[in-house]
Amino acid sequence: MFKKFDEKESVSGIQQLKSSVQKGIRNTLIQEYPHIEGHIDQILPKKDQFRIVKCHDHIELLVNSAGEQLFFRHRDALWMPTLRLFHKYPFFLPMQQVDKGAIRFVLSGANIMCPGLTSPGACMTKVDKGTVVAILAEGKANALAIGQTTYSTDDIAKINKGVGVENCHYLNDGLWQMKPVK
Repeated sequence: MFKKFDEKESVSGIQQLKSSVQKGIRNTLIQEYPHIEGHIDQILPKKDQFRIVKCHDHIELLVNSAGEQLFFRHRDALWMPTLRLFHKYPFFLPMQQVDKGAIRFVLSGANIMCPGLTSPGACMTKVDKGTVVAILAEGKANALAIGQTTYSTDDIAKINKGVGVENCHYLNDGLWQMKPVK
């Protein structure tokens, strides 16, 4: 999603959000990520003014008044946290761990294949299809990527072929490189 993302060329506009829209986004995020509820006031303070940065390819970024990217989505899909936000609050997404052999592929933007999630160095948290997950790697402390499952973990273990998690945002991609939005 952000492989060829360049902030100068990809950003098409910035929209200030009304307080009612901000409240709706806060409620949506709490529904999507129940573990974030105790920290939502630190992540999205009620008094802060949030903006939506509209980008090409129907991508929207939710930024705070300091311009930090907090969440992103494609079209009207789920809001997903950026890696920078997830590194600050590493507990509100289920985690899937890939083996050491998958690290370089994940960091180049490849989707996570089922065999990479079921091999000896990997570990899966039980989730349903379409769940937003953090991708960790064997022997590494921080998440490498944020993605969305294409199968439930039970199906990933049974089928063990094809794409298990769609890689949406990874370390050092265009969104990671993006400077705060003024």
